[in-house]
Amino acid sequence: MAFYSKYVGMDVHKETIAVSVAEALGGEVRYVGEIANTPEAVVKLVRTLRKGDATLLFCYEAGPCGYGLYRQLLGLGQACQVVAPSLTPKKPGDRVKTDRRDSMTLARLLRAGELTAIWVPDEPQEALRDLTRAREDMKYWQRQAKQRLLAFLLRHGKTFSGKTRWTKAHFHWLETLKFDQPVQQIVFQEYVDMILAMIKRVAALDGQVETAGTESVFAPMIEGYMALRGVNRLTATTIVAEIGDFRRFPTAPGLMKYLGVVPSEHSSGQTKSRGGITKTGNGHVRRVLVEAAWTYRHPARKSPLLQRRAEGTSEAVQAIAWAAQKRLCARYRKFEARGKKKVQICTAIARELAGFIWAISKVLPQPAAKA
Repeated sequence: MAFYSKYVGMDVHKETIAVSVAEALGGEVRYVGEIANTPEAVVKLVRTLRKGDATLLFCYEAGPCGYGLYRQLLGLGQACQVVAPSLTPKKPGDRVKTDRRDSMTLARLLRAGELTAIWVPDEPQEALRDLTRAREDMKYWQRQAKQRLLAFLLRHGKTFSGKTRWTKAHFHWLETLKFDQPVQQIVFQEYVDMILAMIKRVAALDGQVETAGTESVFAPMIEGYMALRGVNRLTATTIVAEIGDFRRFPTAPGLMKYLGVVPSEHSSGQTKSRGGITKTGNGHVRRVLVEAAWTYRHPARKSPLLQRRAEGTSEAVQAIAWAAQKRLCARYRKFEARGKKKVQICTAIARELAGFIWAISKVLPQPAAKA
C-alpha cells in the first residue's frame, strides 16, 4: 500500500473546485481555498501542494463533470481516486452543506480510508458507453412521442382496430386520419413526423453501436455474450460498455451486487426482513438483463439464430450458454408454477443471468483498460 504525505479532497463544480488537505501524520484538516476549474489552475495547485517533495493522493466525487480532472492528475503523475457519492459516509445530524465542508470531509475520509473508489473507464470505452446511452435516450424519447400521439388520438376518439400498433398497417391507418380543425391536423402531423424522425435516429444509432462494438477491443467479449439467449448485439455491447473490466469482480455475487439485483435486507436482533432488489449500482445493465430474462419463459432450445451467434465462440462459452438456458428456463417454469408475478420472475432470472455472464467473462480474453 502506497504512503502519501498529503490527502487532498476536492469538491468539483463546473467553474470552481474547493480544495482541502489532510496531513498524513494527523491534525486538523486544512482548507486550501477555491480554484478555477481549469487545467492551468489544477497544474498550479499540484505545484503548490508538492512543495517539499510531498506525495499527494487526490479524490473527488463522481458527478456531471466527468473524468477529465482524474485523467489530468494522472497525466501529471499524481494519484487520484473518483469516489462513489452514495457510499460516502455522512453524519445523520449534520444539516449544513457547503463546498468548503464537503472538501474537508472528503480529505478527512480519504486519509481514514473510508471512501469507496469507483472504476474509471478509459476514453475509448467511455465513448462506447456514451453511444449506448445515447441510443437508450433516443429510444426513450421515441416511446414518449408515441405515447403523446396515442393520447392525442384517444382524446379525439380515434382508435386503431388492428391487433398491433406501430406496424405497417398501423402507419397506413394513421395516414387516413383527418380532423375537422386545421390546427389539429397540423398537431397530428407534427406528432407523426416526430415519431418517424425518432425511428430513423434509433435505427442510425443501432448501426453505429454495431460498428463501434465490432471495431472495439471488446469485440470478442460482445460475440461471447451473444451466445446467451436473450442477449443480442445491443445488449452485449451495453454490458461491456458499462461494466468494462470484469476482473474487478472476483465472484459472481459481487457482480450481482454491483448491478443491484440482489435482495435488500433490514435485520435487527433476531428479526430478519428481506425486501425487493436494492436497485443500486448500474441501472443500464440491470434494465437490459431484465429485458433479456423475458426470453427464458419459452422451453430451452438451440434455435438457428442462437447457433449462428455461437459459431464464432469457444466450446467453453457455448457450454456455459447452454447450461444457462437449461437452468433459467426451468427456473422460470418453477417460479411460474408457484404463482410468482412475472416481473418478480424476470428479476430473479436476471440475477442468475448476471452470474452466467460473469462465468463467460472468465473464459474470454479481457482487454487491458487504460485510464
